[in-house]
Amino acid sequence: QVQLVESGGGAVQAGGSLRLSCAASGRTSSMSSKAWFRQAPGKEREFVASISWSGANTYYKDSVKGRFTISRDNAKNIVYLQMNSLLPEDTAVYYCAARSAGPSRYGYDYDHWGQGTTVTVSS
Repeated sequence: QVQLVESGGGAVQAGGSLRLSCAASGRTSSMSSKAWFRQAPGKEREFVASISWSGANTYYKDSVKGRFTISRDNAKNIVYLQMNSLLPEDTAVYYCAARSAGPSRYGYDYDHWGQGTTVTVSS
């Protein structure tokens, strides 16, 4: 089993920054790609960013490109999401996900999920 625990959420004003962390434990050696998804109130969960095992390949939702950066520290089994220039529409619960294959934009491709961390951006 793989356990994922997110942290770093909070309340910020528009234009501010937050860094989310996702710590993995358990059979992490079987997990290759990691991703961040988010779900805003009343909306479906959506892809935000994903990263390959090596970190060489990263993918982003168009609306976060240039503002968010996904990275990972495999020695610590942590994946980060640095979020800058936050907008009110970034308000959501952010989830970390992991899978054994390459990065994907689709939630159904991921085998393991964290419980989420809440980000609230006020205008």
